Amino acid sequence: MANFTHGISATSSDTYRIEDNAHSADRLGLTNPAFWYSGGLIALFVGLALYDDQLLTSIVSTGFSWSVKVFGPYWQILLLLTFLIAIGLASGRTGRVILGGTNQPDMDAFRWTAIIFCTLLAGGGVFWAAAEPIAHFVNPPPIYSAGTGPQQTAINALSQSFMHWGFLAWSIVGSLTSIVVMHLHYDKGLPLKPRILLYPILGKRVLDGHMGALIDACCILAVAAGTIGPIGFLGLQVSYALNALFDVPDGFTTQLIIVLFAITLYTLSALSGLHRGMQMLSRYNVILAIALMLYILIFGPTSFIFNGYIQGVGTMLDNFIPMATYRGDEGWLSWWTVFFWGWFLGYGPMMAIFIARISRGRSIRKVITTISVIAPLATCFWFTIVGGSGLAFELAEQGSISHAFEGFNLPGALLAITQQLPYPMLTAVLFLILTTIFIVTTGDSMTYTISVVISGDTEPNALVRVFWGAMMGVTALILISMGSGGISALQSFIVITAVPVSFILLPSLWNAPQIALKMAKEQGL
Repeated sequence: MANFTHGISATSSDTYRIEDNAHSADRLGLTNPAFWYSGGLIALFVGLALYDDQLLTSIVSTGFSWSVKVFGPYWQILLLLTFLIAIGLASGRTGRVILGGTNQPDMDAFRWTAIIFCTLLAGGGVFWAAAEPIAHFVNPPPIYSAGTGPQQTAINALSQSFMHWGFLAWSIVGSLTSIVVMHLHYDKGLPLKPRILLYPILGKRVLDGHMGALIDACCILAVAAGTIGPIGFLGLQVSYALNALFDVPDGFTTQLIIVLFAITLYTLSALSGLHRGMQMLSRYNVILAIALMLYILIFGPTSFIFNGYIQGVGTMLDNFIPMATYRGDEGWLSWWTVFFWGWFLGYGPMMAIFIARISRGRSIRKVITTISVIAPLATCFWFTIVGGSGLAFELAEQGSISHAFEGFNLPGALLAITQQLPYPMLTAVLFLILTTIFIVTTGDSMTYTISVVISGDTEPNALVRVFWGAMMGVTALILISMGSGGISALQSFIVITAVPVSFILLPSLWNAPQIALKMAKEQGL
C-alpha cells in the first residue's frame, strides 16, 4: 500500500511539474508559433549577413527594387485613403464614439500625447529633421524641379519633408487600425494581436493555428526590423557626433557602448510598464524637445522659422494630392516617398496594438485628430525648427550646412546646424540626448508590444520583455559590426517586410467605418 501511494505521489508530482513547465512556456511565448516564425526569420537574416554579406545585399537589393516597383503605387493610394477616411470618421457623428468600453481614460492627456509623439516620431525626430530639408534643397524633388529662386527652393524642400513626415505617415500607424483593434479587443474580447485586423474578413479561423501565427509573425518581423534599424543608426550617428565633438574614437567599441546603453535603458523602461518608465521618458523627452524649440526660436533664425512653417505647410496643402500620387520619377520615389511609406507601413499593426493599449476611454475624434492632424502639424513645426534653421543658415552662407551633409551625412548636418547657434557644444549634446531618448522610447514601446503579442498577456512576463529588447539590440550590434552596410541592408529589408503588412492593413479602410457606425448607433449617437 505504501509503495502504491508513493507511486501515485510521484505521478502527481510529475504531472504538476509538466503542467508548470507548460505554463511557463506559455507565459514566455515559446508555444506560440509566431515566436519561432519571426525569431527564425530574424536569425536567418543575421546568419546570412555573417555568412556572406554580399549575397545578403544582393538578395535584399533585388527584393527592395521589386517591392517598390510593384507595390509603390498601391502604398501611395493606401496611405492617402487611410488619411481621408480617418478624417471623415473624425468629422462626422462617429467622431463622438468612445473607444475601449470605458469613459475614463487610463492616463491624462499630456502623458498620453507625449507617449504617442515620442514613440511614433522615433529616430526621425532629430537626424532626419536636420538632414531631409537640406537634402531636398541641394537636390530638389522632381515635382518641384522647375527653376525657382533659393528662397522658394528652401520652402519647397520643407514642403516635401512635411509630406514624408506629416498627415499620411502618422495616419497609417494608428488611425483606422486603432478603431478596429480597440473594438475587437475591448468590446468583443479578442486577443490583442495583429491577426484580429483580419477577423472581420476571415472569422474565427484567423484566431488560432498557423494562419494567425503567420500574420502576427509578419507584423513582428516588420516592426522589429523597423526598430533595429534606428537602434543601429543611433550607434553609428552618435559615435560620429562624439568623435566630432570630443575626439572620442569613432569605432565599433564606441558604437557598442552606445547601443548597450540604449538596450539597457529601453529594456528597463519596458519592464517598468506603461505607467512608469515609458511615461516618464516620454514626458521628459517632450519637455526637452520643447526647451530646444524655444531656444532655437529665440536665438536662431526666428523669422525664417515662422515664415518657412506657414509657407511650407501652405505649399504642402496646395500640392498635397500631386505629391501623394506622384509617379513621374520611380528612382527618386524608391529612395524617398516609397521608402518612407514602406518603413511606416511596417509599424502599422503593432502601433495599432500599442495605441489601443494606451487609449481606452478616448473618442474616435480625439484619437484621430491627435494622431492624424495635431501630431503631424507639430512634427512639421519641429522639422522647421531644426531643418528650417539649417536652410536659413545655408541661404545666409552657401555651403555652411550642405558641405557637412555631403555623402548623405545625417549627423554631420545636425552638428553643422548646432554650430551656428550660441553654446554649440551644449546644444549638440542636448540634441544627442534627445535623439537617444527618442530611440529608447520607440525601443521600449515596441519591446512591450511584441511581448504582448507573443505572450498573449497585456502585462507580459519580464523574461519575454528582456528577450525581445536584448534581441533587437544584439541584432543591431551584429549588423553595425559589419559596417554601415549591414544597417543599410536592414533598411532596405524593412521595405520588403512592408509588403505582407500592407495587405493586413488594407481591410481597415472599410472595416473601421463599419465599426464606427455600428458603435455610434449602440452609443445613441
